[in-house]
Amino acid sequence: MTEEKRKPTPEEKAKAAAEARAKAEALRKAKEEQQATEQAGAEPAQAGAEPIGDSQAGAEPIGDSQAGAKPDNPTQAAVESKAFDQSAAPSKPVSEMTPEEKTAAKAAAAAAAAAKAKAAREGSAESGAGGDDADAKAKAAAAAKAKAAAAATAAAKAKAAREAAGQSGESAEAGGDDAKAKAAAAAKAKAAAAAAAKAKAAKAGDADTETAPEAPKEPSKNQPFLDKYVARISERFGADVLESSYINELAKEVPTLVVKNQRWHEVAQFLRDDEELGFEYLSNLHGVDYEDRMEVYYHFYSYKNRQSVAVKVKTDREQPTVASVVDIWKGADWNERETYDLLGIHFPGHTDLRRILLPDDWVGYPLRKDYVQYDEEV
Repeated sequence: MTEEKRKPTPEEKAKAAAEARAKAEALRKAKEEQQATEQAGAEPAQAGAEPIGDSQAGAEPIGDSQAGAKPDNPTQAAVESKAFDQSAAPSKPVSEMTPEEKTAAKAAAAAAAAAKAKAAREGSAESGAGGDDADAKAKAAAAAKAKAAAAATAAAKAKAAREAAGQSGESAEAGGDDAKAKAAAAAKAKAAAAAAAKAKAAKAGDADTETAPEAPKEPSKNQPFLDKYVARISERFGADVLESSYINELAKEVPTLVVKNQRWHEVAQFLRDDEELGFEYLSNLHGVDYEDRMEVYYHFYSYKNRQSVAVKVKTDREQPTVASVVDIWKGADWNERETYDLLGIHFPGHTDLRRILLPDDWVGYPLRKDYVQYDEEV
């Protein structure tokens, strides 16, 4: 901050006021001396006009009016001093003055010169003392300005960086949204194309089905054996002895016969004794609960013919009974006892039909679908 722009401190103002009062007191004394001189001399040439010294003493000199405020710089002090000199100068030439006017002018000039000298001395001292302060304050102000400018520059850079980052983020987000929209559109188009292709294929399939009947399924490799079994049994017992016959595709395409319950024992005897059939081996038998009925499922094998057959015999669920074949195949003994033990199917003709897994006093048959456990602790 320059000396011109620096505002005076309260101390400087007080000092300047004291100086102004001292100057005013000096002027007052000079005025009194001038008045005493005028009274001692003759009347002034111009009674209605105040002496130059009086007029200038009664009106505060330019230097005095500005003494309340300390000059900001030497240049301003010089200007004030010049104004003070001009105010002290006489308003008319000395040759035209009366002796009294000359005396008054000399007194005013002397007072002005004394005040000017005193002001010059004080101004020099103050300028010497205030110069150092002004330089220090100017340096501090310059440092503060530089710091503020650096802070403003850093803030501007940070703001620009944030704005750039925000713009890049918005651009990236916009780009991401565009990519997502494109991907969604592509997925929709792909799904629509797949649906159209599926519909077209379905229409083509329906057209093919309508125009060309489905090709007949090839017969099972075991179909000839099934036909042979049905023919032999029907020839021996009649066609009504079998409820049905089929190839069980879920069990290795084994030929399966469903024999009526009442004729089962004699058909079983025939299956074993017939030369063309010869099923001398019972590999397994088990019972099945279908809730509305029960069935006993038998598996036989002919080692001589290397052929197999399955037989189903249905029975009532309330009083399930199937003739025992223990007298034909001894291996049916424990299998029939197990089926009786767990499902409650009776096998008339069995010589030792009793429980084989559970105790004799066990209540109920665990493999039945409506079984309720009698003893909850077990």
